[in-house]
Amino acid sequence: MPSPQLPLSRRGFLTVSAGAAAALGLVGLGTVPARAAGAPGPFGRYGSPARRLTPQTLYVDPQGRGDFISVQAAVTAATGTGRTLVLAPGTYRETVTVDATRTEMTWIGATENPRDVVIVYDNAAGTPKPGGGTYGTTGSATVTVQPAGFTARWITFANDWLRADHPGISGTQAVAIKVQGDRSAFLHCRFLGHQDTLYADSMALTAFARQYYAHCYVEGDVDFVFGRATAVYEHCHFRTLDRTDVPAPPYGFVFAPSTAVANPRGYLVVRGHVSSAAPDTAYKLARPWVPGSDTTARPMLTVRDTWLGPGIDAVAPYTTMSDAYPWQSMRFAEYRNTGPGAVITVPADRPQLTPAEAVRYTPAAYLGDWNPRHHSRSL
Repeated sequence: MPSPQLPLSRRGFLTVSAGAAAALGLVGLGTVPARAAGAPGPFGRYGSPARRLTPQTLYVDPQGRGDFISVQAAVTAATGTGRTLVLAPGTYRETVTVDATRTEMTWIGATENPRDVVIVYDNAAGTPKPGGGTYGTTGSATVTVQPAGFTARWITFANDWLRADHPGISGTQAVAIKVQGDRSAFLHCRFLGHQDTLYADSMALTAFARQYYAHCYVEGDVDFVFGRATAVYEHCHFRTLDRTDVPAPPYGFVFAPSTAVANPRGYLVVRGHVSSAAPDTAYKLARPWVPGSDTTARPMLTVRDTWLGPGIDAVAPYTTMSDAYPWQSMRFAEYRNTGPGAVITVPADRPQLTPAEAVRYTPAAYLGDWNPRHHSRSL
């Protein structure tokens, strides 16, 4: 499968520097703040092992100028609660798991540009495991985050497994990150992959994990934002990739929520942007995922105040994953969207909220007593 129509290969795109990205015109593909000006050393304004921000802060640098050279080694050492990892620029080719005991953890990309700090690996669901069997979708994740209160800023999470490189593997799901904890926040981050890029989930069917993604960039092709979390995506950019390995549209689906029937709030996209590297109308906006582990799921997605580009099929933006669970019986809705992909031609296929209903579909309503925006200002 080819890379998106960009002047770089997939792996080159993952590791391009901020300056080169700007020269190639790639900065517009994601919300990328300016690098902290004049900050000395690999950790910028966030200190160093010799001058720690707090005793709870650890420093990671692949060139050996921190406490650890790998993210997983730092996570393993960061036991307890309230730990901070500052990541120096570099490509960290590894898998990382943060277990549920490491609560209130924060990761910071030291340059404040997510293109500079990339955590990437290349497992897929069908990749053989060393001890036998395959990884499966969950096991394919480059990064797995389970604890409550996790925050990441200015980091790229990626899975660069490519279908074209592995024609004999049918399990093509390749997760960049799986997030399961309540009160998980990702600010100015990038999530790069193809199928199943961003897995916004929870620890159990009965756990309604709240997650917040702000000013983030997510790309992929099949179901590349999926799971059962209560997740808010505010000011995020979603980009669908081109494909030549499928004969005709649809090439894929942006969202595939699997919200538990008891959960009153699923995915909320607000003030977002959906663009495409594929031909016009090649993608569906969403399809409901009712997994075999929860056949009572009633997936929920609301997209509001968002620009939908021509890559989205405006006539039929939703489709069904399984005939037993038609999308019309799920909780899909839109409100005040704009752009060529938002044009309503068949009203029955574009369920709309009324203004009275829309007041219940806001970040504050979804996140309740948790205000991640307040927390982000303290970093």
